[in-house]
Amino acid sequence: MNSKHPPSTRALATFAAQLDPARLPDDVRRKLGWLLLDHLRVCSIGARLPWSQWARDYAKVVAKPGASHVLFSGDTLNPQHATFLNVTCGSSFDGDDTHVGAMLHPGVAAWSAALATAEHTGASGAEVLAAVVAGYEVTIRVGLSVQPGHFQRGFQSTGTCDVFGTAAAAGRLLFGKSGDRILAAIGLAGSYSSGVAQFYYSGASGKRIQAAHAAQSGVGAALLPQAGFAGPVDMIEGSGGFARAYADGFNPALVEEGLGEKFLLMDVLVKSHAAAARVAAGIDAMLALRAQNGFTGDDIDSMQLGIPKVIQGRLTNPHPVDLQAAQMCLPFSVALASYVPLAKGHVPTLAVADFEAGLADPRLYKLEQRTTIALDDEVEAASNALSTAAKVTVRLRDGRTLEKFVPSPKGSAGDPFTSEEHEARFVQELASRVPAKDCAEIVAMSKDLDRLDPRRLGRMLSGSH
Repeated sequence: MNSKHPPSTRALATFAAQLDPARLPDDVRRKLGWLLLDHLRVCSIGARLPWSQWARDYAKVVAKPGASHVLFSGDTLNPQHATFLNVTCGSSFDGDDTHVGAMLHPGVAAWSAALATAEHTGASGAEVLAAVVAGYEVTIRVGLSVQPGHFQRGFQSTGTCDVFGTAAAAGRLLFGKSGDRILAAIGLAGSYSSGVAQFYYSGASGKRIQAAHAAQSGVGAALLPQAGFAGPVDMIEGSGGFARAYADGFNPALVEEGLGEKFLLMDVLVKSHAAAARVAAGIDAMLALRAQNGFTGDDIDSMQLGIPKVIQGRLTNPHPVDLQAAQMCLPFSVALASYVPLAKGHVPTLAVADFEAGLADPRLYKLEQRTTIALDDEVEAASNALSTAAKVTVRLRDGRTLEKFVPSPKGSAGDPFTSEEHEARFVQELASRVPAKDCAEIVAMSKDLDRLDPRRLGRMLSGSH
């Protein structure tokens, strides 16, 4: 982390400033449309949960009114606090999109910051598109450049890296193609990185707003240069910068390689379950075994989980202390999947309510006690920056031994949702909030993001248009 390394901070700012949305490849636009629908879907689900109301109560104390919509309400706030509330809704139940290699959730922050700032500035759909791409790419590339040492040191990279992406996204909307002012914002953003991950061990609800804190801080960092402030031009790679402070190693090539040509948002995973992305393959394996063989957790004599080394420890400790810890616990999640009801022809999605109910079910605790966890070479070989594999082996009380290897969970690049599935998931959730014609209009916007009107979208979702 010295002067021999490429100037990563400036490269990211220049990319965000010079990005031409008209030149984005068709597959990138199509993926972004799906990611928008998924973002709104998870925000709708999350807005109903208690901690989203806690965030709204907090905002009543600190937030100033403005032009930016709080999703699914009639409230409009300043872009920083609208971002905070919308990210809380989208990130607070572990259903938001994920980049597995960077170990973070980029989309909920990028979309929330871009839409809120666009309403503040009156930006067009094309500019929102540029801002969102900047948000995804900056977040993912910073995350990749410091992993896995960043994770091993004890940081949750959503809380540390989303701040850079939202500074870039909001900066693009506030300053257009002024790379120096976006650079000032990204430099300031580094002062607000947090993401300490003690919640993996002790539980607590603070993780529910870690992404929201990072995202609002990035928007705040972008607003500050308007008043004259600026951050270090080498905030990421400098000798006293982010990478040296937060990681044991830094690979600047992962920041700059293919920047502007290769879009890493294409690798983003969309979740099936309200659980950590790295435990999803284990859940899918158990559900598939049950669908094929007709048993429940009560029929299991013993269970073995084959894992890659990267999840050993934080995500494999049994007997979670609270709901948040349960959603990030592989043995608990797989045990839960052994008991959820199965309907013929339908693979269930594990929701927050399932995990909540599971914490009160002693059968899961007993199954965890009958579970062993071991590193598995086949699982290790299949796990990569796109997804984490899993192998579930059960010995049933009737003497049968059954095994299922899942190289890629549903929603990952290896087993993606179709366009029809994305639209159906969106409509199924949003139909309870907005009229069918509005759902259809939003789906149409997702297919032609240049038509995206942030203010109209906010009004439709608030029911006030």
